[in-house]
Amino acid sequence: MASAAELVRDFVNTYDVEGDLDEFASPAELTVWLREHALSGPADRATEDDLALAVHLREGLRAALRQPPGGRAVEMPPDGLESVLSGLPLRIGITGIGPVLVPLGAGIRGGLAAVAAAVAEARADGVWARLKVCAEDSCRWAFIDASKNRSRSWCSMKVCGNRTKTRAYRARQGVNRRTRPS
Repeated sequence: MASAAELVRDFVNTYDVEGDLDEFASPAELTVWLREHALSGPADRATEDDLALAVHLREGLRAALRQPPGGRAVEMPPDGLESVLSGLPLRIGITGIGPVLVPLGAGIRGGLAAVAAAVAEARADGVWARLKVCAEDSCRWAFIDASKNRSRSWCSMKVCGNRTKTRAYRARQGVNRRTRPS
């Protein structure tokens, strides 16, 4: 089974910003994703309301992951992450390792609550700070920063890092060309 951080990363990555591809294009696709990740049962079926909740949760998490560590709190509109989380069936449970969030019940909402519980687990494990979203605006792919000093900015230096650095270089060259005398 995937770690809590991997589950959150995979959930956020159900929408590919660059390709405009959404794994949650329909309630049926949400149902399949949750089932494939062992978060719902074979008889469970997502509704349009469940789909809207899942998309709000995903995009709220993407926004939260874009915040710099130690930065100010994520500012969300009233229908943002805070209201999504408050609408999920969760309770606090006590285990041998301390308090944990536990989804109440099963089904589609229970599966989405398990994703929210994974956020709390990743935070408790200290991995939340390593979960990031690519700094390249055309990408925004979630990744787990495994670098020693947690300084990665891009999901891939070869692709997104190169794009960003090439744009910056070209911008500097354009400015320099205009300012040089003929």
